Order: sequence, then structure tokens, then C-alpha cells
Amino acid sequence: MINFTVGPVQSSDAVRAIGAEQVPYFRTSEFSNLMLENEALIKKFAKANDDSKVVFLTSSGSGGMEAAVMNCLNYQDKALVVNGGSFGQRFVELLELHGIPYEQIKLAHGESLKPEHLAAFEAKGFTAFLVNKHETSTGVHYDMDLISKFCKRNNLFLIADCISTFLTDPFDMEGLGADVMIAGSQKALACPPGVSVMVLSPKAIERVWNNKCVCQYFDLKLALKNAERGQTPWTCAVGILRQINTRLKEIEANGGVENEINRTAALARYFREKLVEYNLPFEIVSESLSNAVTPLHPTTQSAYEIFLKIKDEYGMWICPNGGDMKDTIFRVGHIGYLHKEDYDKLIAAFLDLRDKGFI
Repeated sequence: MINFTVGPVQSSDAVRAIGAEQVPYFRTSEFSNLMLENEALIKKFAKANDDSKVVFLTSSGSGGMEAAVMNCLNYQDKALVVNGGSFGQRFVELLELHGIPYEQIKLAHGESLKPEHLAAFEAKGFTAFLVNKHETSTGVHYDMDLISKFCKRNNLFLIADCISTFLTDPFDMEGLGADVMIAGSQKALACPPGVSVMVLSPKAIERVWNNKCVCQYFDLKLALKNAERGQTPWTCAVGILRQINTRLKEIEANGGVENEINRTAALARYFREKLVEYNLPFEIVSESLSNAVTPLHPTTQSAYEIFLKIKDEYGMWICPNGGDMKDTIFRVGHIGYLHKEDYDKLIAAFLDLRDKGFI
């Protein structure tokens, strides 16, 4: 099976080889050194402040989203959140659950964030801004420069979910003034799911220490204290963290984050050009695309039925959607261990379905 989803994705041979090994004991100097190396490379690739800290949670990326809300915000805050799809809605639900006052910028599926959306919220007493840098459900990549300038003008604490675009699109954490960056092991890190990565600015660290977290497992005070020596407060996903180390070193050896972004962009561009070249009956639904994924609306067939056909008859996974987008949008990812030859096979499958009158 060739995997064109947006997570979990295909891993390199070196990352997979680590997964085949026995999981070692982790309260050792060797594992601590590995974790400190992970932190240094994550900070480098995120372009984080030297005084920032990285914590690794044994959870999906959603755990990192909730940890950010629980540890960095409280009832005295007034948050503004961008809600343009399933993951924006997740931030809304987390703010609601944890009693954080908020307002939301509600966007239609596929709609990009524009200056006029923000204009109504200037100087209105907000203290925090939450955004999924890439609303993966609809494939919309938000303008972080626009958001950064708004947050700096209004002195807002900025939480950025970069789970699907860390390593696929540029992100300068320090330059943007972002305070929390969240990533996940199963996206462009191309490792198994199970680890959420959080980069915390000095301002975020101060908030963590001054805030009361009512969840022991996700208490970032404990995570930060243990991270000083390259450890975690609880038993962690040792094997995945070792795979992350291998993957980060791969990226560094291949020219760093810029080369990784360029590689992903080239795959996205190749696939999108093939769609046009063969005049396939799909419409790109996003006003602002990421390199990570191409969201497509099929004009002649149910998106979910196409997903099933590609899976069952051609041995490939494309990425379905759920809810009210189940039949209208599927997505093709460009992250993980993929090559142009893989996209040739997917395009050939689409052409075969067209020849058969299915699409």
C-alpha cells in the first residue's frame, strides 16, 4: 500500500529499522543525551529562541493542543481563535471545556484568513490568539505573517498548531513572535503516531510556571523540570522518540529544514501539475494551499467512494474526510517517504477510473 494520507505517513528505511529493534530502558544517560539532541534539532528547525524549551508528550497532537490551553491560559484570559474546520473547532471545544473566555473567527470551508476578518477584533481586550497554522481538514494554510502582525499590535500570546506543516512550510517561531508551537510525530516527522512536540517561548514558560494545571499527566511544569536533564516525568514512547532522533538527523544530513520544505513543495507541485495536465475532474477547494496536502472536490463522484476504490482496487490510501465533508472532499498528502513515481501510480489510477466511467 502506498500511503498518501496526512498521517500516519510512510517512514524511511532508517526510521523503520529503529522500530524493529527492542525498546531499551530509558532512565539512562544515553537516552537523556538523545532527548537533548532532539530538543536542539527541533529548536533549530522551528527557528526558536535560544531560551525556548521543548517538551515531548506521549500523546497525539491533540494532547499538545490541550496541554497548551491548560498550562498557558486561564479564566482571566480572553482568547481569539480561528475556526475554519475540524481542528479549529477542536480549539474552540478545548477553550469551552477549560473555562477560557473566547471569541472565534468562523471561516467557511476552504476560506483563507484575510485582514478584514481580523479588523473587527483590534484593540478589544484579547490576551491570546489560537490558530491551526494549517487547517488540515480543508487544506487551508493561514497567513502567519498577517497573524503575527495582528498579535504584536495587540500584545497577544500566540499559540500555533503546526502539526501538519512543521517541516513542510516555513515557520520562524522567534521572528513571528509565536509563544507555543505544536507538532506531531506522525506528520512530516514521518514517525509512528504517539508523540506530541511542544516548543515553548520564554513567555510561555513563564505562563506555565505561573498557571495552575489541574491535570497531572499534562502538567508542563513537570515536563519542563524533567526536560532539563533530557527526561520525561512519565514512561514515554521510547521507541518513537528514538525514531524521531533518526529522522531529525536525516533531515539535518540532507541539508536541513529548508531542503525538506523544498522537497515537499516539489512533490506537491508535481502532483498538482499532473491534475491539470490530465484534466482530471477534481477541483482544489483551498484558497491558500500548504505544501503538505492537496484538498480535492470531485465533480463527478462521491469523495468517499473514490477513497474506497483507490484503497480496495489499486492498493493506495488517499485521505478521506468526515462529517459534512465526507462525500465532497478527499485529500492527497505530500508528507512522509514519498517520491514522484508514487504520484505517477496515483495519477494512473485516477485515469483508469475515468476510462472506466467511475469518475
